[in-house]
Amino acid sequence: MHARTGAIPAAGLVLLLLTGCQTQSTGGERPAPAEEATPAESAGAKPAQGAEPSPLTAEPTDIPGLGPKTRKRMGLKTRQALVVRAKDADANQGTAVLYERDAAGSWRPASETWPARNGIRGWTEHHKQGDLRTPIGVYGLTDAGGLLKDPGTKLPYDQGSGFTPPNRTNAEGEPLTGAFDYVVAINYNRVPGHTPLSWTRPLGNARGGGIWLHVEHGAGTQGCVGLPRERMQELLRRLDPAAEPVVVMGPEAALAV
Repeated sequence: MHARTGAIPAAGLVLLLLTGCQTQSTGGERPAPAEEATPAESAGAKPAQGAEPSPLTAEPTDIPGLGPKTRKRMGLKTRQALVVRAKDADANQGTAVLYERDAAGSWRPASETWPARNGIRGWTEHHKQGDLRTPIGVYGLTDAGGLLKDPGTKLPYDQGSGFTPPNRTNAEGEPLTGAFDYVVAINYNRVPGHTPLSWTRPLGNARGGGIWLHVEHGAGTQGCVGLPRERMQELLRRLDPAAEPVVVMGPEAALAV
């Protein structure tokens, strides 16, 4: 695991709820994780009738509910995928499951089904700053951090006071205290290899940014994805940069294409 610390000016915190969860630009580019070979695809014969399929002879299985275009966006080298889905485009709550691909090429659940929250106004194919919707798509997960110390992740982890939420409340009036104790940056409109606090915006500021996985706070988010605290800790310990992890997120109909 890697560790970094760094403080940010208090003025940067007022930008938090305007552009997702991110609070402030900080420096530091890290080298990208080394690439690994694509897992071999199984091409063995089917088992005899009544026999229990072996992982090495069974037909490779895909993640349920994902269509061919969505699977293609995941990339051939990805072996971990957090799938966050909701019933429709206006929903601000749904579920999340972490899947891992085995040596035979099959995707299998590596976690229970977790409750998840997303943008208070639902989902969008074209995220804009302040629209209160979560961007649909497949995005890399390369950088982590939080107000609290590293719980044991293999991702580069930036701990510091820059993850202190502003003195604001969520959509239901509850405080945001603890929401950014643990975060993983979602690589929407950002440059991988930086702290989640980095203010990189390749698509421009109008397209928003600072979209994170973070501790849920009892309501829809400004555009991020919220998971229960224990699940964020579990996720951080499971994610492996060598597996080129991604998040696949959106309403069911959008992910099925």
